[in-house]
Amino acid sequence: MKPFRGMLPPFALVALVTVCLPAPEARAQAIAPVRGEVTEAGKGTPLPGAVLRWLFDADAANAPVITTTSDEAGRFTLPRPARAASRLVVQALGYRADTLAVPTTGAPYLRAALRPGQELGEVTVTDRAPAYSSLTPANVQMISSRDLTKSACCNLAESFETNASVEVTTSDAVSGAKQIQLLGLDGSYSLLTVDNQPALRGLAAPYRLGYLAGPWIENIEIIKGTGSVVNGYEAISGQVNVKLKEPEKTDQLLFNIYGNDLGKFDVNLNTSARLNAKWSTVLLLHTDHLGNRVDRNKDGFLDLPLATQFNAFNKWKYISGKGLVSEVGLGALRETRQGGQLDFRDTGAEAFTRNYGTTQATTRYTGYAKTSYTWPSRPFQSLGLLLTGTNHDFTSRYSYGYQTLHTDHDPSLPFYFVSNPSSRSYDGTQRTGQATLLFQSALGNTSHVYRTGLSFLYDNYDERLTAGRSYLTETPTDVEAREHRTRRELVPGAFAEYTYQNSRNLTVVAGLRADRHNLYGWQVTPRLNLKYDVLKNTVLRAAAGRGFRVANPIADNAAMLASAREFVIGTNLRPEKAWNLGGSATQYFTALGHPATFILDYYHTEFQNQVVADMYTSPGLIAIDNLQPGGRSFARSLQAELQLEPLKGLQVKGAYKYLDVRTTYDNVLLPKPLTPAHRAFLNLGYASAFDKWRGDFTVQWFGQRPVAHISSTHAHGTAQEYRPETTPRYALLNAQLTRGFKRFDLYAGVENLTNYRQPNPIEGAANPFGPTFDAAMVWGPVYGRLTYAGLRFRIE
Repeated sequence: MKPFRGMLPPFALVALVTVCLPAPEARAQAIAPVRGEVTEAGKGTPLPGAVLRWLFDADAANAPVITTTSDEAGRFTLPRPARAASRLVVQALGYRADTLAVPTTGAPYLRAALRPGQELGEVTVTDRAPAYSSLTPANVQMISSRDLTKSACCNLAESFETNASVEVTTSDAVSGAKQIQLLGLDGSYSLLTVDNQPALRGLAAPYRLGYLAGPWIENIEIIKGTGSVVNGYEAISGQVNVKLKEPEKTDQLLFNIYGNDLGKFDVNLNTSARLNAKWSTVLLLHTDHLGNRVDRNKDGFLDLPLATQFNAFNKWKYISGKGLVSEVGLGALRETRQGGQLDFRDTGAEAFTRNYGTTQATTRYTGYAKTSYTWPSRPFQSLGLLLTGTNHDFTSRYSYGYQTLHTDHDPSLPFYFVSNPSSRSYDGTQRTGQATLLFQSALGNTSHVYRTGLSFLYDNYDERLTAGRSYLTETPTDVEAREHRTRRELVPGAFAEYTYQNSRNLTVVAGLRADRHNLYGWQVTPRLNLKYDVLKNTVLRAAAGRGFRVANPIADNAAMLASAREFVIGTNLRPEKAWNLGGSATQYFTALGHPATFILDYYHTEFQNQVVADMYTSPGLIAIDNLQPGGRSFARSLQAELQLEPLKGLQVKGAYKYLDVRTTYDNVLLPKPLTPAHRAFLNLGYASAFDKWRGDFTVQWFGQRPVAHISSTHAHGTAQEYRPETTPRYALLNAQLTRGFKRFDLYAGVENLTNYRQPNPIEGAANPFGPTFDAAMVWGPVYGRLTYAGLRFRIE
């Protein structure tokens, strides 16, 4: 059954307080749909996931197929077809199907009680759902749990290996941290949510992609554009929503172990229990460790840092069956990293002066509680409360220093003296609390739906960057003010969002939020999403919205700590504000007898203000300040993608992306460092019958990237023409083979098949305490080819 051919699912109620895109996930066929609930006969417990469809007479064989599924509380809403139908088929896996008689007039509320079946019939899968949703008004791409098994996916960073929209880059050649780019902008401009709750933001940003284990993830939604006002005001380029395993739906047991030829191993254990008809829980455990010192490129530095992580997360869920749903979760993480030269040992402060080294330690605790109530007689109406809290603490230290007494080209900078050798440290603590109260209902009928609510954000930042230097003109008070950064944000807000559907081909979502920031005053955030179905398989979308965020200048540029660059931070940084406008065209069609999708999208992000990190103007500095008056900063993204199945079992995805990302640096508009203008992507995935064998092959091609070398002799003066140096073009080839058995999978793979490596990823590696040391200009692989193998064992 092809979901884009005539299938028009109904509006899906938001039973939990979620901060997902607000639009209904369907198009209603009539003003008075059929509503009801599905339960287990004899017990009365709700049956989520039951499939309901209209049963037509023989003379209506060509009538459109209209289906829906029951939600977590067993409730459903099913549009009436344009052609009269009076019988409804209800099916659920493990239960006997039933057929209900439905009155042909009015808005009946039906109750279906299914009896357990004695045996399961044959299940035939005819098609997979397209990765690009045809239902949501925003441009949403789904990475399914099946897609996540196409590569090792040890953590979130590796979950985008077979995806063209999101690019994952290595931050520097010492820490091993990774970052994402969406629409050409760094990950700090995309809102990362976990179960539709803002998460891993602020000081967690440098290493956050390693804080979510791949086997914990059910699916990932990539949303381009600013999205919904319900999510907050921070999304500028888009949203990445990670959905973790649900207690009542996931496997009873999932055990995953992974190892590679660098000596790194990952171990994951997921276990869930349905305690009774209302209570369920899931425990997610993860650990990884790399204790092997590897230097394949022979530059004297570890290719990857020694690292150990312990990570745990526990969810509890309660479904009353009478409209009340509650969920609580607790998480804890501890991670340590040590990088640098092969001979570095963390034996104390003096160790950082003998050999170059870096250390990082992170301790993180999270918790949340969310409760929602859905009116039984008004299943489109709900009220919910969401509470979250986070405590994030980290310490880090970097060898650093060279002896000099100098001034930069800017005469306003005082002389300073740097000891040789020395170290600099960057430590921080972030405490965050968030609360959201959300109400949803309809105006007359479900063609007009609205959501409104109140929110409150508390952020407390305490950071210290000890740079290993002292200015000759500074007093101890001046040093404390320069090195110690604190910020407390208190942001109450209110929002409202209206969704209109004309039941045929148009969806409009308009939202507005107003937030009172204690440091920056009132902030108004408007957003708009439109979806228009030109034909039943042709969808056009448009989106426009404004985003606002308070930058964290050190955390956002933490990779530069692994260099000899001096951090010079402006004293009056303003919030970052930007407009994002764009749209997409999606065409669903049939090629060679199988479903196919072509999508073309374009987005333009224009900053009103941006906190700019300038590494061009003076190569020995990273100057962080507001976008200069009259300057511009923008990102343009154009992507075309084709997904098809030329042969049974063979899935093909191909894409091309063009990026134009530029910022004004000292009155000169220059491309953003390390962002490729051109990128191409190809993924081939084959699965044999019953998924006994699965193979995946991925090619990623990257065009030239501009770089800002610390030793560059091309530093430009004000308004002078300047052309940055660029990197070579290159391609990465990855492959994986999986053998499936009844309860376990064996998989093995190779990353970077051609063993391509960036020449000299660490500039000045021979003299790490010198003025030209820089490990942050990383644009290609550092350690070359990687082979791995693993095992997944599950009990459903």
